[in-house]
Amino acid sequence: MRTYVIHRLMLFIPAILGVTLVVFVLMRLVPGDIAIILVYEAGTERAGAAQEAVQKMRRDLGLDRPVVWQYVDWVWGAVQGDFGYSYWERRPVYEILRERFPRTLQLALMTIVLALCWSVPLGVISAVRQDSVIDYLARLVSISGLSIPAFFVGVLTLFVLVRFFQWMPPLEFTAFFDDPTANLKQLIWPALAEAYYISAPITRLTRSLMLEVIREDYVRTARAKGLPEGTVVYHHALRNAIVPLITFVGWSGGRLLGGVVVMELIFAVPGMGTGLIDGVHHRDYPTVQAIVFMMAMLFLTLNLVVDLLYSWLDPRIRYQD
Repeated sequence: MRTYVIHRLMLFIPAILGVTLVVFVLMRLVPGDIAIILVYEAGTERAGAAQEAVQKMRRDLGLDRPVVWQYVDWVWGAVQGDFGYSYWERRPVYEILRERFPRTLQLALMTIVLALCWSVPLGVISAVRQDSVIDYLARLVSISGLSIPAFFVGVLTLFVLVRFFQWMPPLEFTAFFDDPTANLKQLIWPALAEAYYISAPITRLTRSLMLEVIREDYVRTARAKGLPEGTVVYHHALRNAIVPLITFVGWSGGRLLGGVVVMELIFAVPGMGTGLIDGVHHRDYPTVQAIVFMMAMLFLTLNLVVDLLYSWLDPRIRYQD
């Protein structure tokens, strides 16, 4: 187990480097020059002075150096926890991450918990009561979730809240430890909208896995012993069906993070998603690179946790050292 964990942690390095390299190159291919944007935003009186200011700004930001050396310097700083200085917000990127990352993490955790709380039981009930009214309703809900894009679910949710309940997203974000009630009221709606979107495939997969497992011999034997139906379904059947489901949930982490970006924008949550969009819009290279770095780390960590859960959920799985 220890060797396996070390090998997985070592795989973080090429994966993170690949992600940061792609983002680093793509950001510099985006039309526009941040030095020109910053200089002309301040305003100048003469064209010559503006050109001199642009050259000086490029030197100050290090943009006059070869791209390879810019990337090496950024990676070396990121290893030490220094993600650079935000061109647009005029403050260290570390402060932006410290402010925005907990909000996105809370929204993501609320989303996955809500999605699992109703998708897994709904998939189990749909399989146990196959071809019943509940099964048809569960399949209808899951198919609609697969068919409707995440942004439309968010916009529709916001429209219903505004039109019928006169609820508007707050202008300022309230931290959980400052006011838990206000915080949950602000995040529960984007979490529910995103949870509906990612719960649809989980429901479908749970139903398919359970339909296979409940026909196995050991399930029939458990029922023949007179065990309660709940014990047979949830302890014997679901325990064996949940391993591939956990794999799928881990894979859905990328889909979850992408949806969180959309929901933060729709519901005006000042998290990593809105920070990423603002950074791309303003060509704020250090901010975009740092946010993508953190999201990639979160996704890789989620997949590692999922892999380690295998041996606990299924004792037959063993990792060789």
